[in-house]
Amino acid sequence: MAHAIISENLPPNIDPTKAPIAFGERALPKLNEELQNANLLTRQRALMALCDLVHDPEIAYQAISLGFLETLKALLTDDNRTVRQKTTEVFYLLANHNVGRDGFLSSDVIIPLSQLLDDPVAICRVNMHKAFEMLSEFPYGFHAGTSNSNCVNTRTRAVGLVEAGLVPKLVKKLETEVEEVQGLILDTLYFCLKVEACEALQAGAVSILKEKLQHPSVAIRSKAAYAMMGVSLPMAGKDAVCKEEVIPILVLLLRDTNAEVRANAAGALMNVTTTTPGKYAALHSGAIPALLPLVTDSLSKMRLNALKCLSNLAETSEGRKTLMHHTSLLQELLDDPSEAVRKAATIALSVIEWKP
Repeated sequence: MAHAIISENLPPNIDPTKAPIAFGERALPKLNEELQNANLLTRQRALMALCDLVHDPEIAYQAISLGFLETLKALLTDDNRTVRQKTTEVFYLLANHNVGRDGFLSSDVIIPLSQLLDDPVAICRVNMHKAFEMLSEFPYGFHAGTSNSNCVNTRTRAVGLVEAGLVPKLVKKLETEVEEVQGLILDTLYFCLKVEACEALQAGAVSILKEKLQHPSVAIRSKAAYAMMGVSLPMAGKDAVCKEEVIPILVLLLRDTNAEVRANAAGALMNVTTTTPGKYAALHSGAIPALLPLVTDSLSKMRLNALKCLSNLAETSEGRKTLMHHTSLLQELLDDPSEAVRKAATIALSVIEWKP
């Protein structure tokens, strides 16, 4: 005979680590209340549930509209490591959405989040740097909370990181952070350096990046060369690269086994060789023999960067004299599938064949 006995166990589809979600429009306001609850377990379970929800951009928009960013900023200083970890994870997930990135700027999230630069929990720092990298990578977006798609945010998001004074701190962190975080910092720095490189130069970015160019990790070498492209955009950066004797290392990287490392090294040389000291430093380091094989590489940006660098070197009498023997190789690129490469090849040939 059957008995009506109610089990004390939770149903199998209920996760006890996550807060139960309220029905309908009450769901997010209820979670926001639980995030501010004095009970630690309640806050943790609410954060676990929120991490699942904000993958959806519509829910992310609703959460930001309901003031979740202010609540989450307060949780960044929580004494519990799990709370800080899940809070930074929520910020990273929000940074994946356009509305979240705009919310970072409108709600002044950057500085409170940057307080975790020295957090003892590595995953908190990783999530924080992932959020910053996403913020810096996408230059333009719509104003948070704006329904008009024509209302474009005219300030680049990387400017927010620069204005918060994070660039010198990020440069210094390259010397002490774990390898995974170093890669994220280098990605973020590249976009920040395109906005403003002076603070990074004052913080010794060139000498620190010089060390990273010789890192055993392929990813770090590639991203360091990428960041060197950014730091060498202004004249002060080009001068610092020459003074720190970085050019011989960049020339050496042109023969690296990794294609991205070679392409980024060629891009950094392309920027530096626009100056006379840069041209001659590259020539004396053997840049032309290292660059010529790259003009036929399968990677289009490799061909483009190498051609532009060769054009710069051809502006010297020594470079032009050497490259006169290789015009047939460059003429083959006039039929390149990439329009940018064809244009660069045309310019390179005109510089090499120029006669006074």
